[in-house]
Amino acid sequence: MLALSCQKPSASDVARSDRLFRLLHLLRSLPAPVTAERLAEETGVSPRTLYRDIDALRAGGALIDGAPGYGYTLTEDPALPPQMFTRLEMEAVMLGLGQIRDTGDAELIEAADTAQAKIIATLPERVQRQAAHAGQMVYRYRPAAPAPANLPLLRRAVWEERAVDIAYEDREGALTQRRMLPLQLVFLDHEKSLLAWCGLRQDFRQFLPVRMRAVTLTEESFRPRRVALLRDYIEQLSRGARRDE
Repeated sequence: MLALSCQKPSASDVARSDRLFRLLHLLRSLPAPVTAERLAEETGVSPRTLYRDIDALRAGGALIDGAPGYGYTLTEDPALPPQMFTRLEMEAVMLGLGQIRDTGDAELIEAADTAQAKIIATLPERVQRQAAHAGQMVYRYRPAAPAPANLPLLRRAVWEERAVDIAYEDREGALTQRRMLPLQLVFLDHEKSLLAWCGLRQDFRQFLPVRMRAVTLTEESFRPRRVALLRDYIEQLSRGARRDE
C-alpha cells in the first residue's frame, strides 16, 4: 500500500500519487498483460518514468508480474480489501469456487476451500450471510472426468516458467518424447488442455494432460518469455490456427 506522510505533500508528490493510483487502476482494468507503452501513454509519462512507477507500486506491496517488452499483469492488489465485495460480486466468487470444486484437481479444490474460508472470515457480518446463502450453485448431471494427477506439476511449471519433459501419446497412439514450454492450463467442458511451445514441432501446440505418460520438471527457465509467447499463441488461436497433439 502506498506510504502516507505526516508532512504536507508538495504538488509534485500529489501528482505522483495520483499517477500511481491511476496506474494501479489501469493494471486492474485493462486486459492483461498490458504493455509498458500502453501504460505510459495512458498515464502521460515516458517509458523510463513508467518503469520507476512500476517499481514504486511493487515496493508498496503490489505483486506485478512481467518485464519491459513483455507486458505487465497485476496479480495481487494491496489496495482492494475483500470487504469491498458487493452482493453480486460475492455471488460471482461463490459460483466460481463452486466451478473449481466440480472440475479441479484435489490440490485446487483444497485451495478453493481455504480461499473461501479466508474470504468469508474477513467480510462484514452482512456480507458473510450473503456468502453463506448465495442464490446460485453449480450442479451437473454428468460428473466431470477425474482430473489428471499431473495437473499440480504442470501448474507449478507454468507459474515458475520452467520447461517440462514429457512422454506424450498422440491421437493415433504414437508415443513421443519432447520438451515443451508450458504457457497456460485451460479447463474445457470435458477435458483439460495445456497451451505450450513444443520443442519437437518448433511451434505452438495444445496438449491433453491425460495423454501425458510421464512428466518431468526441468531446471530450464524461460522467464520472462511466457507472457509474450502466450500472447502470440492466443493471437494465432483467434485466427483459427489451432494445432492439437
